[in-house]
Amino acid sequence: EKRGAEFRRRAAVVWACPLLRSTMDMPVKLAKVNKVLGRTGNTGNVTQVRVEFLDDPTRSIIRNVKGPVREGDILTLLEWEREARRLR
Repeated sequence: EKRGAEFRRRAAVVWACPLLRSTMDMPVKLAKVNKVLGRTGNTGNVTQVRVEFLDDPTRSIIRNVKGPVREGDILTLLEWEREARRLR
């Protein structure tokens, strides 16, 4: 019962905000974190990781991730062509 109420509340928010509705229709790619490369950013709040795409395991890129992340996590990438610059 509690989960159903939460779902209805989120659905109402998405319906009310056209920007959220348009981002929900965008294609996404799933990628698995292979290796955590290090921390970056002014305060170290961004983690640089190497990810491997689930639909094409031969392809891997480096991405910056904000928030907690560890090896084995699955990321949802809204943009998957751009690669982050390596840490120095």
